[in-house]
Amino acid sequence: MRESLRRLASDDGMVSRQAGDSRVRVELLDGHHITIDVERKARGADLLDRICDSLDIVEKDFFGLLHAQRGDPRVWVDLNRRLSKTFRNEPWDVRFSVKFYPPEPSELRDDVTRYQLGLAIRRDLMESRLSCSIITYALLASYVLQAELGDRETRVGSSIISEHNATPISVLTPDLEDKIDELYRKHRGQTPAEAELNYLENAKKLPLYGAELHSARDSDDVTIALAVAAPGVAVLRDGVLMNRFPWAKITKISYNKRSFTLRLRASEFDEFETHLSFKLPSTRASKRLWRCSVEHHMFFRREVPVKVDRVQGFPRLGSRRLSCRRTLRQLRDLPPTPPMCA
Repeated sequence: MRESLRRLASDDGMVSRQAGDSRVRVELLDGHHITIDVERKARGADLLDRICDSLDIVEKDFFGLLHAQRGDPRVWVDLNRRLSKTFRNEPWDVRFSVKFYPPEPSELRDDVTRYQLGLAIRRDLMESRLSCSIITYALLASYVLQAELGDRETRVGSSIISEHNATPISVLTPDLEDKIDELYRKHRGQTPAEAELNYLENAKKLPLYGAELHSARDSDDVTIALAVAAPGVAVLRDGVLMNRFPWAKITKISYNKRSFTLRLRASEFDEFETHLSFKLPSTRASKRLWRCSVEHHMFFRREVPVKVDRVQGFPRLGSRRLSCRRTLRQLRDLPPTPPMCA
């Protein structure tokens, strides 16, 4: 499977270009690039489907497309919007990525989806969006090497670890190399699929697994980060988890200009609901945080996607259509995918 993905990534294009088509340069999760030609009237969803079909990904709804906007490299492409309204100068550049990280990777139905999820987590670690203890770095790296190299007799050093993006160079020390080699040898006999699943089962326990981070300021004007993920919204200060608000406790998510507000359900000790407001750097950043929060809530908590109506008195600021086509519950209820014929 991995060899076929590498061959695909090395292809210059997938189909012959038709008159009037637009060229899209896609960066895959393993760092390789492919080029796709799409009709100018194509939507983001059409491009995502094309990429997933090319990679033999069946569980497409976990994935999304990132593009750079005003210096921010992590802006999600609106799947419901025409690509020609999102991009201007060709080629249009996007990054294929995981948008909704499954809480239980073992429930994924397909090995290809698990492989892509593993690549996404490795990229999160390499780009410092995700961090962990030294022993966890060693354990995760050892599973990467087992999945990529299989059983090995000779010692693995920094060059091999770096070549396979097993752990960030910034944390790699001789002691960490020794620990990675020690744990790697304990995985002898594991198949690539088993090693990948063990990698995911350990990575899912990290506090910021699958979290989208947004810079903000709290009511005391202290710089914080709001992390949106499958369990809910968390507040971090200097990288330390300060508070966590599960989706079940959040009754309303709203924004107005630079202000982002969470309304929390009253607990058994409180008489009234709680309103928490945070200041974002700009109205655009506030809207992106609102959209990210609503999409995650919809994907992980709703039975089916629902339309989000515009709140009266709030600025329109563009479409409120959300890039969530099917929810996690709908994906779990799908019939099993029939095996492919040899």
